[in-house]
Amino acid sequence: MKAVVYHRYGAPDVLRCEETATPAPGEGEVLIRVRAAAANPMDAHLMKGAYLMRPMTGLRAPRAGRPGADLAGEVEAVGRNVTRFQPGDAVFGASRGTFAEYVCAREDRLAPRPANLSFEQAAALPVAGLTALQGLRDKARVGPGQKVLIHGAAGGVGTFAVQIARAWGAEVTGVCRTTNMDLVRSLGAHHVVDYTREDFTRSAPPYDVMLDCVGDRSFRDCRRALRPQGTYVAVGVRPGGRWLGPLPHLLTVLLSSRFVSQRVVFFVARVIAEDLAALKTLAETGKLMPVIGRRFPLTEAAEAIRYLGTGHPQGKVVITM
Repeated sequence: MKAVVYHRYGAPDVLRCEETATPAPGEGEVLIRVRAAAANPMDAHLMKGAYLMRPMTGLRAPRAGRPGADLAGEVEAVGRNVTRFQPGDAVFGASRGTFAEYVCAREDRLAPRPANLSFEQAAALPVAGLTALQGLRDKARVGPGQKVLIHGAAGGVGTFAVQIARAWGAEVTGVCRTTNMDLVRSLGAHHVVDYTREDFTRSAPPYDVMLDCVGDRSFRDCRRALRPQGTYVAVGVRPGGRWLGPLPHLLTVLLSSRFVSQRVVFFVARVIAEDLAALKTLAETGKLMPVIGRRFPLTEAAEAIRYLGTGHPQGKVVITM
C-alpha cells in the first residue's frame, strides 16, 4: 500500500509517499481502507520535531514518522473481540498515520459515517469537530443566551465551533479576515468581526466565552474581551521555536491566569466513540456541516501541510486517496 512517511524532522519536504506493508488488525482493532484523511496543525508540529517533544517522538529521528489522525473509509477486516463493526461498514474517526491507503484503528475511536456526508466531509470531522465540541461543552459549558466569541472562526476548529455554539442557543461572534466574513455568516454567526480592520479585544462587548483557535494574541489582550468571570479556552497555539515549540506561549498564559478572575483552559481533544456519535447526530440533523477549503491527493501531502502552515486556510484541508 502507499503511505506518507518521514524519516527525519524538518519542513514539509521531508514527507515521502512510499510503498509499505498493509497492517493487520490486532485485538479490538479494525482495518480500514482509507477513502479520505485530513491534515491538522499537530501533524506539522510533530514533523518539525521541536526538541522539547523529542523524548516522546524520537531524539535523533522520528520513531513513527507517519502523519495524519483523521480518517473516513470502509472496514476491510476486524480483529478479535470487535463487536460494533464488520467488513463493508462506512466509518469515520481517528488513528495514527492516516495518510495511507490502509490503517488500523481502535474500535472505540470510530463511529458510523454520517449518512448525509461524503467520505471527504466525514474525514474533516474528527479532531477539529471533537475539539470544538469538547471545548464548548465540557470546558466552557456553553448554553443558551451566552455570548461566545470564536477567534479563528473560518478555520478547521472555528467553522465547527460557530455551528455548534449556534445550535446550542449561544449568541455567536466570529473573528476572521475580510475574505472569510461571508463564510462565517453562512455558518450561523450572529456577528462577524474583521480582524484586519477592527481589534476585537477592544471594540467588542464583554463575552462569556472566548474560544481561541489561533493563539496569535496575548492573553492580556484577549481577557479584555471577557467578562470578569468569563472563560478563555485555548485550542490553537503559536508554532513556537525549534527548541521549545509552543511551550513559552502556553506558560505565559497559564502564569498570567493565576492573577485574574477569568477561567483559563488548555486542552487536547479526546477521541471517544460517544463524542464521534454526537458529531454524527449534529451532522445528520443539519446542525453541522464540514467546510473543506482544499483537497490534495495522497501524493501531494507535503503541499497540503505547507498550505495548512500558511495560517489562513478556510475550514479543513483534506487528503484524498
